[in-house]
Amino acid sequence: MRDASIATLGRILLASLFLMSGVSKLGAPAATMAYIASAGLPFAGVVYALTLVVEIGAGLLLLIGFQARLAAGVLALFAIAAAFLFHNNFADQNQIIHFLKNFAITGGLLQIAAVGAGRLSVDGRRAANLRRE
Repeated sequence: MRDASIATLGRILLASLFLMSGVSKLGAPAATMAYIASAGLPFAGVVYALTLVVEIGAGLLLLIGFQARLAAGVLALFAIAAAFLFHNNFADQNQIIHFLKNFAITGGLLQIAAVGAGRLSVDGRRAANLRRE
């Protein structure tokens, strides 16, 4: 049970990062779209909407452990894309740290994508119910 609790805590901590980031973007849409545009991305409004869907939607799925492998995979791709698109000024040590932090987060997400959400999750509960049938 202890390993399941640790895995669950890791999944919740990773999900909370994306959920908090997504919710903060809801409170500042104009500033977020301006930041997206400043990175040279076209269609800032569309990118903003997609970002909310990924951060909040996949973040919630990861939090409860439903379709966690897929959610973790989507968030991993998102984190790598964010690293390359927004933290690519390698002359700035702060940007290098953010770039590498995104890669570290991706590592945790890939662990979930590989092994699943664990027993203490919707996916885990569904798997246990299937084994009982």
